[in-house]
Amino acid sequence: MIVPISLLAEVLQALPQLRAQIYFKSSMIALSHAMEDLVLAGSDEPLVIASFQRERFYRQEAHRYRRIASRSSQVYVLAAPETDFKNASECHETVAFAPEDGLSKEWHLVVLGEHYSTCLICQEKIVPIDNQDDRGPLLMDQARRFEGIWTFDREVSSKAAALLLDRIGNYRPELAEKIDRARTTYKLVKTPKKTRKSATSKASKPDIITGKNSKIPNPKLSDAFTERLVTYLQAGQHKLLKAYSAIAAQERKERLVNLITTAMRQSLNPQEIVEVAVQELGTALSASRCLIYRCKATDVAVKIDREFLGPGASSMLDQTCLLQENQIWSDAVARQERVYIQDTAQHPLIVNTKFLKKTVKNWQIVSWLMVPVLYQGRVLGMVEMHQCRSTLAWEEDEIALVEAIATQLGAALIQAETYAHLEELNQQLEALDRTRSNLIAITGHELRTPLSTIQVCLESLNSEPDMPAPLRQIMLETALGDADRMRKLVQDFLTLSHLESGRVKWNVESLTLQECVDLALSSVRSRTVDQQLPEIIAEVSAELPLVQADGEWLVEVLSKLLDNACKFTTPQGSVTVRAKCNGSRMVEVLVADTGRGIEANSLKVVFDRFYQEEGALRRSAGGTGLGLAICKQIVAGWGGKIWVDSAGKDRGSEFHFTIPTVENQLTSVNS
Repeated sequence: MIVPISLLAEVLQALPQLRAQIYFKSSMIALSHAMEDLVLAGSDEPLVIASFQRERFYRQEAHRYRRIASRSSQVYVLAAPETDFKNASECHETVAFAPEDGLSKEWHLVVLGEHYSTCLICQEKIVPIDNQDDRGPLLMDQARRFEGIWTFDREVSSKAAALLLDRIGNYRPELAEKIDRARTTYKLVKTPKKTRKSATSKASKPDIITGKNSKIPNPKLSDAFTERLVTYLQAGQHKLLKAYSAIAAQERKERLVNLITTAMRQSLNPQEIVEVAVQELGTALSASRCLIYRCKATDVAVKIDREFLGPGASSMLDQTCLLQENQIWSDAVARQERVYIQDTAQHPLIVNTKFLKKTVKNWQIVSWLMVPVLYQGRVLGMVEMHQCRSTLAWEEDEIALVEAIATQLGAALIQAETYAHLEELNQQLEALDRTRSNLIAITGHELRTPLSTIQVCLESLNSEPDMPAPLRQIMLETALGDADRMRKLVQDFLTLSHLESGRVKWNVESLTLQECVDLALSSVRSRTVDQQLPEIIAEVSAELPLVQADGEWLVEVLSKLLDNACKFTTPQGSVTVRAKCNGSRMVEVLVADTGRGIEANSLKVVFDRFYQEEGALRRSAGGTGLGLAICKQIVAGWGGKIWVDSAGKDRGSEFHFTIPTVENQLTSVNS
């Protein structure tokens, strides 16, 4: 069944907020490989649908798709057969369509995983033969252009996958059950028939974006082409040399696109990508100055940190540019397209604008080109080119090259941002796995023992009703004590999880530190009324400035540090609480003890979750190793720092943490 509908047109109709962009073939190859590498590097079982224009293009990638098929049972490859490509279910599903099918002009790759998605949906942009000039072969393989969409957006990827699965179902009805499993697994909705009819109707009209309805040239156009070809051939050696020169220039520009695309694949550091782009672009266009900087549409100013300089041009590195006062920048951002001024001395906007006139004079700008770096309508940065000695115009294909590089930069910056989010997610997953492992360990050690004790006590009380009253009292007290230990453990674990998840709502207020210290001391003494504590000395001046923090959590930090100090200090020792202004508009609090101290190699890990001195759960002193981790999260929540000093084992410890003062908060707001 031949389906003439353009998939790109269907996607753009279903999601009108999308905007198609231009991609070179070399860039699309790089993007496809990057997407395939993402599947090969993953551990889940994604849905992968690849559509090639011809069988020969698939043959170049066949080995990669065999590897991908070993990772997932939901892999579909579509292509127009040229030799032996056919419908088959071998290592993956192959779907053959007729060369007249609309897919023969398109290039698709859609990946839907559990935690990621990406898709490339492009249609070849055919350059009409009568629009070519004699500057070189515009239809060289690497110069082929495609219009389409490349995104990590799951809504777009899901829509494209659903439409492609509909087509696969038309070509291979026997796969209906497998396709339905794919729709269920990846939460895809089958496209209603009426929607597809609408898309068909729309596709039948001329489509400027996709160029879908380009037809075979008419006889007049063929005659014009023949006449043009004869004229070209008769031009002789001069035009032949000119053609070779154009090919060389085109190759150089394509090398630039490939270089930047390669940099995009090899590095996820936006600064490295921008550095390559600014140097290569400035060299390729023989610019006096090339600037590439990251900015948003709402930014007021930007500092120049990347620059290419040609001979005789002065450097703008580390200069701060006022963006909103620059009307050229504002026009490029508002229109989301290039702004090119060939001769600044003759342009009325510059002549009549004091700021622009001064800028042109200071930096000797003769020709000025600005191209915004965009991704799906969002401004990510700006490519700015200057000529300082000549008004020689940049050719249209040179400006188009800058636009193509800007498009690639937009994709690269979004890719880097996406991978940064993925890395952060991986770190969170690793932390969750550590928490799970630690929870298993703490359950096995800290929960099992008190549970066993409680069970023994209760079973004894139940089976021996005539047990002497003193022994009965001991049993009850033991069970209650271990139950309380379990309650504290669970409470600490829930508190830490709540803090680490970022769901805590801080009730920040102006507080007197001395009052918080007194409350913490009262709490410690009330909990240890039956224990002999070391001497506790509080040296907190009432003259200290007010601090800005959540009072409940501040008392919690002080209580846990005091509990810790008392736990590891003998009754003959002492615990001291002091506070002072540390010179950076912060109050520094010190909780010091004369107890067992901390070894030097443990100072950096004492705030880790489930840290236990001596490498095991402390049975003598109790505790779960969560208290200091909780303190660290609380102090970080109000913008402070916490650290520990110790001279070594049995030489005491000093825990420090900082709290912002009210003056510090007011200064931050005013600035």
